[in-house]
Amino acid sequence: MLRYNVRGENIEVTQAIREYVEKKVGKIEKYFNDVPEANAHVNLKTYSDKTAKVEVTIPLPYVVLRAEETSPDLYGSVDLVVDKLERQMRKYKTKINRKNRRSQGVDAPQPVDNDLWADLNIEGDEEDLSAAIVRTKRLSLKPMDAEEAVLQMDMLGHNFFIFEDADTNGTSIVYKRNDGKYGLIETD
Repeated sequence: MLRYNVRGENIEVTQAIREYVEKKVGKIEKYFNDVPEANAHVNLKTYSDKTAKVEVTIPLPYVVLRAEETSPDLYGSVDLVVDKLERQMRKYKTKINRKNRRSQGVDAPQPVDNDLWADLNIEGDEEDLSAAIVRTKRLSLKPMDAEEAVLQMDMLGHNFFIFEDADTNGTSIVYKRNDGKYGLIETD
């Protein structure tokens, strides 16, 4: 069962908006055999140019679902975000099912400490590339293979992901290349 934390910036979250968000985001529960106890963090923002941005983050035991969309209509943005979350869930479940079929009997991937990754955001413009550190994160790396790390990175919408390689026990990094493919950096 999902619990909702709906916040608004420059907008009052009315009961009608809250109910619409809960109804739409609740659609992803159909992708779970056992519906997990999880919090859905929903941020609604409106801008002076009359656009609305909706961000949804749902940390789950094996993955963090995260999507954001901006459109001229708040309700339209909610619909677009839910569509994106559903695509992520289908992709995730398909990959896990394929992996389990290949390995026949191996358990699901190791859980990732999602709270540490939920708000990691790599952004900025050229002027902000100075050596000033504006945020520090601590994380514990969980063992997984490179394919699972790429999946987690895609679910978070990030350009890189740091993980402990389950085969070598070393720290590795997967990253998205400019050509759309993925790279892997392994440490000694």
